Amino acid sequence: MKLPSLLLAVALGSVTTVSAGLAVVECWFVEDAGGGRLAKRPAALLLRQGPGEPPLRSDLDPELYLKVRDPAGALQAAFRRYPPSAPAPHCEMSRYLPFPASVNWASGLTPEHSCPRALDGTWFMVSVSSRVISLSSLLQLQSESQRDSAFITMATAVLTVVTHTPITQIRLGQDALLDLSFAYMPPTPETTASLAPGPPPFGLEWRRQHLGKGHLLLAATPGLGGQMPASRDGAVAFATWDDNEPWGPWTGNGTLWLPSVRPFQEGSYLATIHLPYLQGQVTLELAVQKPPKVSLMPTPLVWAAPGEVPPELLCLVSHFYPPAGLEVEWELRGGPEDSFQKAKGKSWLSALRHHSDGSVSLSAHLQPPPVTAAQHGARYACRVHHPSLPALGRSAQVTLEVAGLSGPSLEDGIGLFLSAFLLLGLLKALGWAAACLSTSKESKEKKAQ
Repeated sequence: MKLPSLLLAVALGSVTTVSAGLAVVECWFVEDAGGGRLAKRPAALLLRQGPGEPPLRSDLDPELYLKVRDPAGALQAAFRRYPPSAPAPHCEMSRYLPFPASVNWASGLTPEHSCPRALDGTWFMVSVSSRVISLSSLLQLQSESQRDSAFITMATAVLTVVTHTPITQIRLGQDALLDLSFAYMPPTPETTASLAPGPPPFGLEWRRQHLGKGHLLLAATPGLGGQMPASRDGAVAFATWDDNEPWGPWTGNGTLWLPSVRPFQEGSYLATIHLPYLQGQVTLELAVQKPPKVSLMPTPLVWAAPGEVPPELLCLVSHFYPPAGLEVEWELRGGPEDSFQKAKGKSWLSALRHHSDGSVSLSAHLQPPPVTAAQHGARYACRVHHPSLPALGRSAQVTLEVAGLSGPSLEDGIGLFLSAFLLLGLLKALGWAAACLSTSKESKEKKAQ
């Protein structure tokens, strides 16, 4: 993999957009102020500059004004896809201390008894979050003697972890794919020369947190032996380095696949990449949704005479998720002057009914008021709003027919019934009379013989 050596990190904060990507990232540097309080100071990342000296930033501490070198190009690649119309992501910086992984299954990544000298010095962790990207990058700062200027600090992006699915909404029962990529470049040439050629072993960890509870979902250490914890919920990860360059930089893939997602699987997912004494972590949110089906009864017509109360309307809202956020509105369309208004009458909702797949259903009821002749042809509609539906929601409707204005009226129906009864009686009488005449004629013929 041959990448341009001058690719500069991009990402994170209130920034100026230019043709080559984000140039300056405004961040907050967060540190412990004691007593359980946190202190924040402004910071900035200079990711790209034109010819000449870096622009002065007298408002910043020189240690917090960083000119970032990104040999793996992961930062710029991530933010090249960032939509120009999207809100600026939130960026925070904090101090970082290299340390071995605390989980037992990743202990094989740090066989040494002490942290290598190549990781000495000052380290910062940059964390970025937005609706379109979540990113974590470890920056190693150069010492004061190595600085090009007294008012800016040089830093190198060593490990960068990125996801472009920080907020994923998946249909109930479908498969979820949570993407994760990472890039690594040893901090110094001396470190690279002391290592075996090719990418180093790494550890991948996926954890889920929901409703205050968390557990390990999947763990893997490609290139290392040892017993791994069993994966849960059928989770599968594509844990591998994407290239095998002898001296780096290297990019990798840790994308997670969850089959047939159920409601209990929604929540926060923490993805961590473990390298010897270095860890990068991003957070993703998975939400499960299923849009409701809407049907209205009785259908297709609601009959009533003027002044009478039409039958109760029943709106079935079935097999949706999540239960929260559902709203049902009743509308009356048409009628006098072809109006559109909120339907009057008494309305109520039933209790939730739970299904085996985790979805729920309920029924909405409306008892309309007495109808008038002017409402003939009006339409009662049940409109449902839910987070899984478009802004207009989903609706079903029935037409109100007022007796006497369309089809036979009640009096007409009684008249037709009486007419049919009399006609039937007349037909029976004629049949009886014809039978009697036929019998009498046969009797006379027998006597004549």
